Amino acid sequence: MFPSEDTLTLWRPIGPQELELIQQSGIRAFPPRLPDQPIFYPVLTEDYAVKIARDWNVPASGSGFVTRFEVKRSFVAKYDVQEAGGRSHLEYWDPGRGS
Repeated sequence: MFPSEDTLTLWRPIGPQELELIQQSGIRAFPPRLPDQPIFYPVLTEDYAVKIARDWNVPASGSGFVTRFEVKRSFVAKYDVQEAGGRSHLEYWDPGRGS
C-alpha cells in the first residue's frame, strides 16, 4: 500500500517475540497484545519508535525493531493522540486490541 491523502503513516516499536508473531501472520497483522502490553500504541514519528525500540525493547529482550504501516485516516480519527512523557512522544492508544 502506498501512502495517500487518505492514509497516515504510523510506526510501532516491537521486540523479537512480537516480530515472530507478525512474521507468522505473513506480515499482514499485528498479534493480540502480549501479557505485559495492555494497549496497542502505534506512534506518530519514526524517531520516537526508534527511541522506544532502543531504550525499552533492547534492554528487555536483547533486540528491538521498528515497523512502519499505513492506516486509513478515517479509522484512526476515532482515537485521540496521547502525549507519553514529552511533546515529541505522541501515540495513539487502542485498548481494544488487548489480548
